[in-house]
Amino acid sequence: MGLDLPVGNDPASIRRRIEAMEALLERSFVIPGWNRPVGLDAVAGLIPVVGDFVTMAMGAYIVWEAKNLGMPKWKLLRMAGNVGFDSLLGAVPVVGDAFDFFYRSNTKNLKIVKKHLDRHHPADRTIDG
Repeated sequence: MGLDLPVGNDPASIRRRIEAMEALLERSFVIPGWNRPVGLDAVAGLIPVVGDFVTMAMGAYIVWEAKNLGMPKWKLLRMAGNVGFDSLLGAVPVVGDAFDFFYRSNTKNLKIVKKHLDRHHPADRTIDG
């Protein structure tokens, strides 16, 4: 079973790629006994330095995709700030690991992108299920 992501630069394709990355980073599985979805961001953050760097780069990919949509610089800076804040606090031993389970910068960034797309590209709206 493969993940079939579009390769185009149209808003709908970019949206699908951002949604897929956000799901991977924030909601890829549920910890047994705890009905809260977690993703790679929280799990990889348990690996000192490397995990935080990898998830920061993946979060930066979402910002890069948002740039491809022509989003205003202030929105991109806000998104980069979310990733930076998450990465900075996530790098703090123990406290940062707990923080990663609750602060979802990529979900916040997806919301910013969706709001932008719904306003500027309403034909590309999708129904969230």
